[in-house]
Amino acid sequence: MTEMVRKITLSRAVRIMQNLFPEEYNFYPRSWILPDEFQLFVAQVQMVKDGDPSWKPTFIVKPDGGCQGDGIYLIKDPSDIRLAGMLQSRPAVVQEYICKPLLIDKLKFDIRLYVLLKSLDPLEIYIAKDGLSRFCTEPYQEPNAKNLHHIFMHLTNYSLNIHSGNFVHSDSASTGSKRTFSSILCRLSSKGVDIKKVWSDIISLVIKTVIALTPELKVFYQLDIPAGRPGPTCFQILGFDILLMKNLKPILLEVNANPSMRIEHEQELSPGVFENVPSLVDEEVKVAVIRDTLRLVDPLKKRRENQSQQLEEPLAAKEDPSESELAIASDGNPNPEAHLPSICLKQVFPKYAKHFNYLRLVDRMANLFIRFLGIKGTMKLGPTGFRTFIRNCKLSNSSFSMAAVDILYIDITRRWNSVTLDQRDSGMCLQAFVEAFFYLAQRKFKMLPLHEQVASLIDLCEYHLSLLDEKRLVCGRSGTLGGRPPYSGTSQEAAPSAPLAEGNLPPCTDKLSHSRHALS
Repeated sequence: MTEMVRKITLSRAVRIMQNLFPEEYNFYPRSWILPDEFQLFVAQVQMVKDGDPSWKPTFIVKPDGGCQGDGIYLIKDPSDIRLAGMLQSRPAVVQEYICKPLLIDKLKFDIRLYVLLKSLDPLEIYIAKDGLSRFCTEPYQEPNAKNLHHIFMHLTNYSLNIHSGNFVHSDSASTGSKRTFSSILCRLSSKGVDIKKVWSDIISLVIKTVIALTPELKVFYQLDIPAGRPGPTCFQILGFDILLMKNLKPILLEVNANPSMRIEHEQELSPGVFENVPSLVDEEVKVAVIRDTLRLVDPLKKRRENQSQQLEEPLAAKEDPSESELAIASDGNPNPEAHLPSICLKQVFPKYAKHFNYLRLVDRMANLFIRFLGIKGTMKLGPTGFRTFIRNCKLSNSSFSMAAVDILYIDITRRWNSVTLDQRDSGMCLQAFVEAFFYLAQRKFKMLPLHEQVASLIDLCEYHLSLLDEKRLVCGRSGTLGGRPPYSGTSQEAAPSAPLAEGNLPPCTDKLSHSRHALS
């Protein structure tokens, strides 16, 4: 999971979704990956400046593997990027800087929200009902040449601001340099802000971000979990860092795979002498998140519920159970959570799935990609697998030959292998497959918007593959008729589990349960 939320991986995943649904994914700042896209960054910035000479942008550079504010700096022009040797060994993301954040007490702040990814398939997401607000320690001013390097003004990272002489350790939820998010909402509510709208926008941002990340996470998951077998009960607590703009629109800054769960801070008693002091704000938020995560993922919880139901059913059948029987049932199955507060984690998916499922196009593409990987233990699609995908989904024709398919595979794979950080094996990664899929969709459905082109091609592929699967099923059933195997044991028949390419199916009945209307 750590690999999935690195700054470059996150930017690429969100960019794919921005290409498909630009209005739905406008909560993530425009980003460029360095050093690979440095020339593109320079050209696009210059193009905008030529069209609008009054545009005075600020950009923020973030090292890909950085954390706690390490290596982050602001620039006003692409020429200010520190290129000399650094980016080659430490790639980075450069983003448009949000110059008009919401201020509290004249200070910039961000929000750390904790999100529980309880299950990947089916997707299940929970959001903590409270979070942390981390404040800068120097009054905010829009970036200019004089204040560009004032990290305590522009960067909200706790690990940086704690070293400021203005940092105030919080002795309540609503004061100091770290406060609860609920205290900020209360303050905004007192000024007439629609808090329900703010929360709704944040929930939407979280769900859309997870939808962008899950396709590649599925590819990683299949690497270790055998197909058709239940995997281990895995979960992950993610830390979402969100900035509210002056107009209260939430902006995603980054996602942390291993957010700090520390509930204490160091306090200097005398020069060089420190002690750990409990943080009331951290304790209030983080203890609840960990406690309720364990309650939700408890593998024994379902067993206890079943046992409780089994004890209650015989009593329910009796018209008048005695007090002793009721007492035995109650004592025999005590509720271990009876003394705990209500769950602080709110389910947002699948609860709101019907509002967001239309966005899961890349998720469906990932399912196609995984189907044709072929060899267990790989995350990249070989040329044979890509050809089989094209053939089985009937995507080649007289104007797009298999030779053209091979050229497409080579061009896209070579380009992605030159920029990807993962060089463990050769072949087409998921992002390269998505690019190839976009190309195929645009060829086949020229007059539609991109997301409709992609959705139409996915429907077409899934249709042809369902026909292929049913044909194999019919073949298997017809082989059992008459009490004898369908084949007599040739070398080709000795491996019935091997994938069958379209056109190489064994002879069998062609009776399918649904019509063969052509989608193309």
